[in-house]
Amino acid sequence: LRELLLKRRAEILHALCSGGSVEHLERVIDMLLAQGELGWEDCQNVLVPGRALYSNARQLLDLVYTKGADSCELFFNAVKQVLPEALGDTFFLSGCHSTLDYKEKPQRTSTEELLTQRPDLVLKLQGCIDGALRVLVESGHFSPTDCDGIQLPIYTPSQQARRLLDHVRSKGESASLVVLQYVQQSLESESSLEQTNPKFVKYQKKLRSSVSAQSRFLSTYGGTSHMPLDDIYTEVQMELPNNSADNYKSMGFEEIIGPVGSVNDDADTVLASGEAGSGKSTWLQRLHLLWSQGKALQDFLLLFPFSCRRLNSEQRDLSVQELLFQHCCWPDRGQEEIFQFILDHPHLVLFTFDGLDELKQSFADEHRICCPSQRAPVDVLLFNLIQGSLMKGVRKVVTSRPEAVGPALKKHLHKEIHLKGFSLSGIDCFVRKHHSDPNEAAKVLESLQANTALLGLCHSPVLCWIVSQCHKELLGCGEGSLQTITDVYLMILQHFFQHHSTVKSAMGVNWLQENLGTVLHLGQLAFEGISNSSYIFSVTDMETCGVTESDICMGFLIQSKDMSLANSKCCEFLHITLQCFLAALFAILSRNTGCSAISKLFELQEMKKKRLRGTCFGACLNSTNIPNIVKEHSTMAETPNLQITATFVSGLLSQRYQKLWIQCSSSVLVEKKTKQAEKCLSKGMQQHFRSIPQPVQGEKKSMHAMPEFVWLIKCIYEMQNSRLAKDAMSKLEAEHLKLTYCNIGPVECTALAYVLQHLKNPVGIQLDNNSVGDVGVEQLLPCMHICNSLYLRNNNITDEGIHKLIDKVIHLQNFQKIALFNNRLTDACTKHFSYLLKTRQNFLSLRLGNNNITAEGAKQLAEGLKFNRSLQYLGLWGNKIGNEGAEALANALENSESIVWLSLVGNGVGSAGACAMSNIIRNSTSLEELWLTENCITRTGVESLTQALKHNHHVKSVWLKNNDLTSAEIEEMQQTDSRLVF
Repeated sequence: LRELLLKRRAEILHALCSGGSVEHLERVIDMLLAQGELGWEDCQNVLVPGRALYSNARQLLDLVYTKGADSCELFFNAVKQVLPEALGDTFFLSGCHSTLDYKEKPQRTSTEELLTQRPDLVLKLQGCIDGALRVLVESGHFSPTDCDGIQLPIYTPSQQARRLLDHVRSKGESASLVVLQYVQQSLESESSLEQTNPKFVKYQKKLRSSVSAQSRFLSTYGGTSHMPLDDIYTEVQMELPNNSADNYKSMGFEEIIGPVGSVNDDADTVLASGEAGSGKSTWLQRLHLLWSQGKALQDFLLLFPFSCRRLNSEQRDLSVQELLFQHCCWPDRGQEEIFQFILDHPHLVLFTFDGLDELKQSFADEHRICCPSQRAPVDVLLFNLIQGSLMKGVRKVVTSRPEAVGPALKKHLHKEIHLKGFSLSGIDCFVRKHHSDPNEAAKVLESLQANTALLGLCHSPVLCWIVSQCHKELLGCGEGSLQTITDVYLMILQHFFQHHSTVKSAMGVNWLQENLGTVLHLGQLAFEGISNSSYIFSVTDMETCGVTESDICMGFLIQSKDMSLANSKCCEFLHITLQCFLAALFAILSRNTGCSAISKLFELQEMKKKRLRGTCFGACLNSTNIPNIVKEHSTMAETPNLQITATFVSGLLSQRYQKLWIQCSSSVLVEKKTKQAEKCLSKGMQQHFRSIPQPVQGEKKSMHAMPEFVWLIKCIYEMQNSRLAKDAMSKLEAEHLKLTYCNIGPVECTALAYVLQHLKNPVGIQLDNNSVGDVGVEQLLPCMHICNSLYLRNNNITDEGIHKLIDKVIHLQNFQKIALFNNRLTDACTKHFSYLLKTRQNFLSLRLGNNNITAEGAKQLAEGLKFNRSLQYLGLWGNKIGNEGAEALANALENSESIVWLSLVGNGVGSAGACAMSNIIRNSTSLEELWLTENCITRTGVESLTQALKHNHHVKSVWLKNNDLTSAEIEEMQQTDSRLVF
């Protein structure tokens, strides 16, 4: 057996480590632990955090080999159970047992049971971690801190189960017994259900199997490589809008559907919103997969998944029962019985609706239905399910782009989460998962690091997928050659044509001309679909647009999974953004589309006001070329998709691509379309500028930009037209640009910098409550010379982003104010701000509230403040500087002649810190307001502040609400000085 282990070592290693997941290795170790063949010290030596998976696996093989033949046999049997098909039957000796015979120990303790039953317990617990933790907390064995340590998002459900078991063992016999009893009760509950309602249990198993089959492989982007979702899935950033303290946290599905962040406890619908390509569908697919595997949301016995795109094809009126059973999973028997169970137990049922924005009808609140047996159009059923008129108590999870979610829908939401795409670490993780060759992945990541504009694009999961898919083309590009979204989509277009070319060599300059027929056929199908909110196409639709079988084989179209059209062969595009891109290509290259088609893409506000229908695009085409999808439907085209298409049109009409179009279309027509697009963009910008109100007397002239303004900026950037950018900015007369809540990420920052750098005069730029991040900060640097104040509250910025920002603005005399509330800053950033304060004697305002700055950070800032003679506003509320930090700041500011406003709210400052602050009051000739609320100051500290106020009549107020004072003390102190505010 030892010789066999050596002989097949490489094969075993590959089997244990395939896919890059540690799960197989950990399951084998579980079994060896249960057998008593490995001890805890052995496990710690094998599973070393941070060490490569292959290295850990080699360590296990070495350990088993050293322990001898018996250990080898147990190891082989464990591998056979974990990976029954990976190595083949011939690999195992006939003398080896097919299953592990766990050693019998009479009257085991509960702690021993946890060990011997470990493999089974891991499987049973990973679907109900929340429930197990709840009973442990209720029984007093676990604290909330214990729970947080187990549920860290970096751990998979099975790893969380193992950590729970390990932690329970350390708590002793009583805690172990609680867990064993909880698992037993859960099993008995399942067994009871199976005995009382066998038809339901059979249906549940069928539904799980169906959901699992639909979710197992990556379906987004067509699942082109049949990649298991478990192997490629990467967490996206999430934001709870009403929970600012925990923005951008990773959340488990139980937490998302649970009470955290709830805005309406009576509502049942959770909305996950995000821009196109932000990973909504893949995130929801992950939810489906984990439920079907028993690893998440096991409080819900049934899960019914729906695609709004496919529900569009349903023309019949349906009841809720027909909707569930015909579109999700048909019960073999007992339909009425099963549906009655659903009606009787709504809290055990979960509905998911993917892509609400793709539903042809806008959300309406007029047509109410309360009876689940009443038939109605599918959109009416869906709206009543979401608002709770139908199936009250059933939890619903809906994904949508933000633009489709209006006030009428929001009032029916239990909560809303925003999906913000990949973090920098997420990009790294996704690229490494996508490439099995580590060297190849490293080259792609190196290329991204060298091109920050492209790195910014990769925060969008769909763009990160394109870049990973086209890695050969990417690595063949010159440095910096990919700058815009249009560049990336042209790259994937070329990649698809190259992939299906019979000549496997570099494509020549005529590659588009050689494939023009396919581009025009698919482009017309995409164009007409976008104009009519159509995303699924019948054979007739495709034939009318000239789409051939060879066009379909290119890979841009995939077969639709539309269950309501089971007898017809329907197709859809790989991704909605790819449909928009091909539609834009058609708008430019087709001789049947004139300049009016370009105009209508950019006249979106006017279209909304007049409620023009999607057929307005048909008027721009020769009537003989209009396919059935235009004639049969009259729904209004969706603004977001038209905007994406217009963005691509702008990029494709860039001067850089004019030579590409000359061979494929009339150069005169392309030139006319270019001028028309420029005219529309210029007109759109001027309309925004004219809407700027006159400033209130004494205030700066401010422009509060709407998201559509950001879209126009992106179009100008995609066009790479500096003349147009200069002309637009020459007409902007404002001193402050407010761009809050505009979904601005790194991509938008790149575009903003490209255009705003041409402003004539310095402005304040307010980007609060967006998704700028560190990459976005770096992308903004080219326009910092025209920025006098920068507001970046709640933008997921870290010390690294601050480092790059300060390096840039340290030499810019215009830059005088910065606000960075509610980011992810630590003490490491304070050395950069200290340097700024030392260097710049005209810097006015520094606000760093609600970050993670401690006394050490405050000391760093104090070093800079000692040399600064200009700072007027310093805000550090919501940090952790304590007395020590307050004393350091007081020593630096006690003789300040510039500080006007100082806030140390909620910093754990006590009376020692308050006494230090008294020195500033006593000596400063400029201080007007001092904020010390939400601290732990006692009577001693307040008395010191009161004595200092006697020597300073310039101070207007000292705020002391919510400190360690009794009601009697507060009443007494208020009499001593009216400037003390309690």
